[in-house]
This record gives sequence, C-alpha cells and structure tokens, in this order.
Amino acid sequence: MGAGVRAEAPRRKPKQERRWDLLWFVGPALLIYGLYTVYPIFSTLYYSLFQWSGISENKAFVGLANYAALLADAVFWRTLGNNLILVFASVFTQIPLGLVMALLLFAPIRGIRLLRTVYFLPMLMSTVALGILWTYIYDPTTGVLNGFLAGIGLERWQRAWLGEPATAFASVIATIAWQFAPFYMILLRAAIIGIPAEIYESARIDGCSGWNRFRRITLPLILPTIITSAVLSVIGSLKYFDLIYVMTEGGPGHSTELMATNMYKQAFVQFNMGYASTIAVAMFAIAFIAAAAILATDRSRRGAAS
Repeated sequence: MGAGVRAEAPRRKPKQERRWDLLWFVGPALLIYGLYTVYPIFSTLYYSLFQWSGISENKAFVGLANYAALLADAVFWRTLGNNLILVFASVFTQIPLGLVMALLLFAPIRGIRLLRTVYFLPMLMSTVALGILWTYIYDPTTGVLNGFLAGIGLERWQRAWLGEPATAFASVIATIAWQFAPFYMILLRAAIIGIPAEIYESARIDGCSGWNRFRRITLPLILPTIITSAVLSVIGSLKYFDLIYVMTEGGPGHSTELMATNMYKQAFVQFNMGYASTIAVAMFAIAFIAAAAILATDRSRRGAAS
C-alpha cells in the first residue's frame, strides 16, 4: 500500500441491523424454548380451569373449582409433606455425601482412578434399571439386604422394606441419595479444582491444619457451588417422579406418594387431566418460590458480606 493511503476502517453495522443478526442466532433457541417450556406452562394453567378427561373433545369450564378441591384434598397434602421430607433429605444427604466423595478424590490414596469410576456408576445407570436393582436388594425373601442382616445375626432387623409404610419412604430416599450424590460430587470437585493452589500453599506455610484449610479456605470458596447444588436439589426433589414410581408406585398407603406420582395417576390412570394440571401448577409454583427464596437469601448474604 502506498504512502499516505489510509486503510478504510471496517463499516460498523447500524444498531437495527445488529439486532437482526442477534435475532437470527438466538431466535431458533428462543423458539424451541418457548414451544417446549413456556407454552406448556401456560397451557397447563389453562387446562387447570377445566373439568376434562384429557382425551374427550368436551371440556367443562369450572374456574377455580379444581384449586378448591386441591386445597381440600388430604392426599395432596400428604404428597406435599412427602416432597418436603425428600427436599430436606436430599439437601442434607446428597450434597454432604457429594462433598465427602469429592474430597476423597484429592486424598493421596491408592486406586483413586478406580474410585472415580465407582463413584460415578450410579449416574451411568438408567433410573428404571436402578429402581429394579434396588427393588431386588430390598426384597424381603431373596434380597441382599435381609440376607446380609441374617448373615451377621440381626434377623430381628429384617423388614419388607418397600412393603411397610414405616420403612418404604426411607428406603427410597436412601436409593435416591445413592443415585444423585455422584452428580454433586462432580460439581463440587470442579469447584475445588478451581481454587488456586497458592492459597493452600500459603496456608500450609502459616501452619494451618487440614481441617482449618477446609473450614477457612475450601468451604467459603465453594459456597456458591453449594448454593447452586441446593437449588438443583430442591427443584429436583419437588418434581421427582421416576424412581419412586418404578419402586413403589407411591405405596403402600400413599407413604411414598409424591406430587408428581399423584399427578401422573390423576392424568393417565383416572383420566382427570384438569385436576392433574392443577397439581402441576401447584408443583411449579412451589418449586419457583423455593428456588427464589434460596437465591434471595444467598443474594442477601453476599450483600451483607460485601
């Protein structure tokens, strides 16, 4: 290029043209999200205002009658209580177990690669296969659990684990914890890896013990990941369905019934789609409020800390 000839600056697109470019990239994702997420939410809210079988062409508008029936339904309150128990059990078992498993992966022990594989095995299994596996483990006559108790002389502890209301829900909760703890292990391990090694090295030089390093360095720095894990655990527990339906179908006597299994039965067993939609709306509202409350609490904590 000759001297004195200036290169032309690239033409900057007008703002309106840039918006159209952005829409071309984001539009398909927004369309899919709207079609498969936003639209079903509003259609479920619409169907909850009708008395409808789900297969008939005739829908009878009943207004808020389904919501009044929901508030008076003892089974719904029982399922909500079971969901809340599952929420607390999931948050206070799955996340701590995942944290312990993540910390063990950093321990200087033999066979650590094998542990990584064994830890993650429950996440590799389909929920249906996992449910069938644990149904056999809990079997009162041929199950591994009762066989183990008999082998160590604890026959009096043997139970029909999934057949008794006193033990069925606890048995299913233990299975759910075994299934999902590896997921939180992966999240928390990634958060721990992200902590700079220089921080730990400085703490060692200052004579900080292993427990104090965990309490004063690791735990505060992975707290945002723990909060995220808690939100995921709460939302997942409030809409949980598959494993419980495979193992117990909500029985015995609604002792393991959840809102989602109750909704499924109302929709596809009793063909009461309007009332099932009402349960779905209630599930959405409860999960949304719970997640918003956790995030608001975390935001307040961060604001107070800063």
